[in-house]
Amino acid sequence: MALFRAVPVYAEASYLGSYDWRLSDRQFGGFSAIELSADGMGFVALTDRGSIARGTFIRDKDTIIGIELSALRRLLGPTRAPLADDFSDSEGLAIGPDKTLYISFENEGGIRSFADVDQPGSELMAAREFNDFQANDGLEALAVGPDGVLYTMPERSGLATRPFPVFRLKDGIWDQPFTIARTGPFLIAGADIGPDGRLYILERDFAGIGFRSRVRRFDMDGSNAETVLETGLRTHDNLEGISVWKDAHGLRMTLISDDNFRAFQRTEIVEYRLTD
Repeated sequence: MALFRAVPVYAEASYLGSYDWRLSDRQFGGFSAIELSADGMGFVALTDRGSIARGTFIRDKDTIIGIELSALRRLLGPTRAPLADDFSDSEGLAIGPDKTLYISFENEGGIRSFADVDQPGSELMAAREFNDFQANDGLEALAVGPDGVLYTMPERSGLATRPFPVFRLKDGIWDQPFTIARTGPFLIAGADIGPDGRLYILERDFAGIGFRSRVRRFDMDGSNAETVLETGLRTHDNLEGISVWKDAHGLRMTLISDDNFRAFQRTEIVEYRLTD
């Protein structure tokens, strides 16, 4: 079922539409990340309870009108057993140029790699600094560049006046090359590196009766910040995942919401066309 909602209060992007995704499966819900194929048809989506989905969008021109799901399964640990609940708070997803899946874990504090959705994960890759994150506010967002370098960010920075740290994993070595300015009440929810080589950050603000969302983009040193989208309260549900891709007409952005496994929320897939 396709749904169309109000235009955001601020946008350098054109709203294309929303799709309300529903499925009767106990693993379905809580989506925290999404990655699309280069043509915008295939996708991989991650839940925050250690499950991963693969599927294909059915489109009518610019609008998603259906989904064909090919897999929805638990993530496997290094021993091929499903990840235990205590280690399955999966939040960020990035797919490398060699199709390796990388997933960040908020409470466990690190990243695992997976050859595919049905393959076992690697041992945890973590930096010492991850031990200093606030409880339940660890690695929320993950992105990968065309060179295979990973970038990850926590949900909170520790203080409202402190920038968000950006951690980088390059050639097996962790560092923190730059920060992202923290402005307003928004917290980090997701990230992606677009075909334009810029870092896109999805942020959200919970205002008691609903959510507001914001997307900013940056050069890969944290400079030249630009807000491309800021919504009003309850324009969309709890958007947590972002994928930026390109079609014949330019850049597009696909977002997915986390319904927190609650009946009064929804899994909403939202699309915008971006101004280059």
